Amino acid sequence: MKKAILSLVLIVTTFTMQAQETVVDTTKFWKSSGNMSLLLNQSAYNKQWLGGGISNLAGNFGLNYDLNYKKGDVVWDNKFILAYGLSKIKGNATTAKTDDRLELNSLWGKKAKAKNWYYSMYFNFKSQMDLGLDMNGVKISHFFSPAFFQFGPGFLWKKNDNASINIAPAAGKLIMVHKHFTDLGSSFGVLQGDNTRFEFGASISAYYKFNAIANVSIENRLNLYSNYLEDPQNVDIDYQMNVVMKINKYLSANIALQTIYDDNAIKGVQVREIFGLGVNYGF
Repeated sequence: MKKAILSLVLIVTTFTMQAQETVVDTTKFWKSSGNMSLLLNQSAYNKQWLGGGISNLAGNFGLNYDLNYKKGDVVWDNKFILAYGLSKIKGNATTAKTDDRLELNSLWGKKAKAKNWYYSMYFNFKSQMDLGLDMNGVKISHFFSPAFFQFGPGFLWKKNDNASINIAPAAGKLIMVHKHFTDLGSSFGVLQGDNTRFEFGASISAYYKFNAIANVSIENRLNLYSNYLEDPQNVDIDYQMNVVMKINKYLSANIALQTIYDDNAIKGVQVREIFGLGVNYGF
């Protein structure tokens, strides 16, 4: 009996040691990096200032986090973006929102035979966190309304972590808004009385980041989408550029530019630009 027990213990111990030897440290396949920034803008005038102007204070917080996986012929890139900003003008009882973004991009790829090419699957989510008002103070949006989803299979060309293009010829797009925004008419492309809109088309997403000069990095992101089901010639465009000019380890000047064209939402080009000096922390 003792010999049987001893034999069993030896077998279990040997198996455990072999299992421990074959355990792979999966953390070495993941690479993460991120950046947090707090931009501050302030203008002040005294009563004797004849040039005109109103004192104001504005602040913008931004978080940009990358979590990428690579093992063998498989890559999986994930990017999370969060941005929020407020502005307070002297004499106004309320503050105004200057930025509000919540975005997640996920791109999975498996190596193809051609150099730098992968079979891919992508997912994109965009929304906001706070209430949105138009120029007349009317509520036009809030958290998760609108919310945009894109997803589909495709082909990825990836040279490195700073240069890639994903082509998805069969991509779905879902737009969600709360029904109270469509009671009287359409909103963000969702028809009156509905709270969702589904599109099926093609998507092209490109990413390119480079250093223009020492301590100046420029990040570019472009997304194009054509809806096969309605006016495919009217291509939706979303271009974002982020410029970071480092002064030292913690201080930087930042420029954020975004242009959007979506004829279902509005017949025109939407432009957002933010510039400021602030605290910058990389991790």
